[in-house]
Amino acid sequence: MPDKAKPKKTRNVSTANYTAEDIQVLGGREAVRRRPGMYIGSTDQRGLHHLLYEIAYNSIDEAMAGSCDQITVILRKDNSVTVTDNGRGIPVDIHPTTKISALETVMTVLHAGAKFGGKSYTVSGGLHGVGASVVNALSEWVSVDVNRDGKINHQEYKRGIPAGPVTVTGKTDSTGTSTTFLADSKIFTELDYDFDTVCERLREMAYLNKGVEITIIDEIGDRIKTFYFEGGITGFVRHLNRNRAVRHLLPIYVSKSVNSTSIEVALQYNDGYNEATFSFANCVNTIDGGTHLTGFRSALTRVLNDYSKKAKIIKEDDPNLTGEDVREGLTAIISIKLPEPQFEGQTKGKLGNIEVKSQVESAVNEGLALYLEEHPDEAKKIIEKCVTSARAREAARKARDLIIRKSGLDYSALPGLLADCSERDPAQCELYLVEGPSAGGSAKQGRNRRFQAILPLRGKILNVEKAAPDKMLANEEIRTIITAIGAGLDEDFDPARIRYHQVILMADADVDGAHIRTLLLTFFFRHMPRLIYDGHLFIAQPPLYRIKTSDGLKWVYSEEEKDEILKNSSSKKVELQRYKGLGEMTAEQLWETTMDPANRTLLQVSIEDAAKADETFQMLMGGDVPPRKAFIQAHAKYANLDI
Repeated sequence: MPDKAKPKKTRNVSTANYTAEDIQVLGGREAVRRRPGMYIGSTDQRGLHHLLYEIAYNSIDEAMAGSCDQITVILRKDNSVTVTDNGRGIPVDIHPTTKISALETVMTVLHAGAKFGGKSYTVSGGLHGVGASVVNALSEWVSVDVNRDGKINHQEYKRGIPAGPVTVTGKTDSTGTSTTFLADSKIFTELDYDFDTVCERLREMAYLNKGVEITIIDEIGDRIKTFYFEGGITGFVRHLNRNRAVRHLLPIYVSKSVNSTSIEVALQYNDGYNEATFSFANCVNTIDGGTHLTGFRSALTRVLNDYSKKAKIIKEDDPNLTGEDVREGLTAIISIKLPEPQFEGQTKGKLGNIEVKSQVESAVNEGLALYLEEHPDEAKKIIEKCVTSARAREAARKARDLIIRKSGLDYSALPGLLADCSERDPAQCELYLVEGPSAGGSAKQGRNRRFQAILPLRGKILNVEKAAPDKMLANEEIRTIITAIGAGLDEDFDPARIRYHQVILMADADVDGAHIRTLLLTFFFRHMPRLIYDGHLFIAQPPLYRIKTSDGLKWVYSEEEKDEILKNSSSKKVELQRYKGLGEMTAEQLWETTMDPANRTLLQVSIEDAAKADETFQMLMGGDVPPRKAFIQAHAKYANLDI
């Protein structure tokens, strides 16, 4: 007899406590303040910088419209920021729809601006009509002065709400807008701007808009810098290559307008092994590339192959150069300006306009082919570089294919030194890359075997900044790391195949440990950048000291913390132990201080400016000694000498 059907369970659901009154309708300002990360990415220093950039983008839009050639940014002592330009000035007359001034509309209404119809701004960056209003909503106060039609117009806001109407405060012969804002301490975790980081972004904007003068004044540090580049993006490429040995003296420059799209490309080859290509759309750094980058790469490969066969540098029956071959040692900037950019994601990491691919491809095909024909000596040097890369890459390809075959989900093929975890959900798994077999042994004993995997590293890994691809993949430590992570590398890197969503670098808290971390960071930045961009790379923070007093036992992670504890301790007997290496700790101590999720401190590795990171890794790990020596001399006073 069949089992009787089980009666369905019923739930006693009352609708009385869920009514229309429970549906919240947030106004623009409230929505921004409730979920700021949706608009600016985060509420840490990166988000803070984003506020500054959004106001600066408005001034850059005036520059791209041909109405502004001077922009000044002031970092004030009270942590407020002033951005001033000599553009046309935001209109202040009454808006026909909102029935309030155009200035107040721009500052308080989301998606309000002159960037939609294409009449006032042919191209624009920023957050498309939400930039100024978002900054206003996330600021404790904002003050705006508009010079327009011979008058100085002024309005103030408190956390996004106008403190009064627009008023005329004086007369003027100039035009432009000056916006001062103080980020809201109730929203942001810190209010201190990093002068060097802001400088890098403003320098970038100046390169992308030749003839525009951008000045930054730091009242706190009493510093001032001015950026002005007549050469535009060719100067940008020369700046990025200034510490590298280049194959041709001057960057190749291509400029063309296709329909309403303005295209600029500058490129130069060097003797290095890494590609440094950066793409921009309306001055926004598209870190994930997009159709403009795809068009550039396609044209580059085609033109160099066509020229090399035509000039008989490569025989007709020889295999073509691949994309990787022609991009090794390449530094390039792709900058396009178009009326209706389609960005993927709120942070605009990728450009999606389909028509742009063919537009950029056509421009680069024409411009680069013409350059090669007119400069045969430089063309030969470039092709020879690509051919040398192809030969080395062919040797590396076999090793790479072997590594990739061992990667993926074949856990039986994992490296022997790896002590894997039992968990198979990558989102729950951690991989510790540990300096030295001694520390690796302690980490294996002290870890939580369910979700923590340990891979000991024997000595310092290869400096990939100075190694050809075949030499890099011949290095056992590099191969082991690639196989353990399981996602491949370079263009074959597949984020979906990552075995561990937290890859943690754990090295000694001394000079050698810092060097090993830098070598590892160089490898990940050059060959697995998505690991960083997607937030999977971390640095463990082992303690520097163990201090035991009558008050108890404390683990100390900085010199300042140690001094503070010793200063305030009332204990007569103090036991102070300095840890120079991870191997000096027992397995239990290593777990307690550095590996236990409840107690440990992890620093997440992030890249706010890829161009600056490229420059830094080249300077620190490249073959040119003078720039590195100058850097060490300039920063020596900030270093801790570990003897």
